Amino acid sequence: MLKSLMVAKAKDDLEQELVDKEAEKEKYLAEKAPPLHTREMSFAELQELCRELHAKVDVVDEERYDIEAKVLHNTREIKDLNIKVLDLRGKFKRPPLRRVRVSADAILRSLLGSKHKVSMDLRANLKSVKKEDTEKEKTVEVSDWRKNVEAMSGMEGRKKMFDAAQ
Repeated sequence: MLKSLMVAKAKDDLEQELVDKEAEKEKYLAEKAPPLHTREMSFAELQELCRELHAKVDVVDEERYDIEAKVLHNTREIKDLNIKVLDLRGKFKRPPLRRVRVSADAILRSLLGSKHKVSMDLRANLKSVKKEDTEKEKTVEVSDWRKNVEAMSGMEGRKKMFDAAQ
């Protein structure tokens, strides 16, 4: 209800503001441009009136041109200042972000809230590797390698390689 009253009051204020602006505009125009009574004027008086109006239009055009030039100058200056601000932002070195280690349980607690007790053991899902199998494979390879090097060493080994190639 309060909100609807505020909206209604704002609507009334807006309508009143529009009416005030229109009245101010009419008052300004009546002041600056009084109604012309051209029926009673002679040809020479009409020509003089036209000259006066043209002179006023010229003055207004000069003022408008000056204001446009100022606005253009100010917009260029604003663009230059914005570029300088962006350049200055890039010059300052930002501190490096620190890596924060958070456990999966802490993440779940922060997402679900402290009421839910959820524990997630990620290590339980990993496959286990037996060390015995890998040790046996390594020892077999080492013994084969040694035998192979002893057999190929010296001139006899080179001769065997030469014979095998042919």
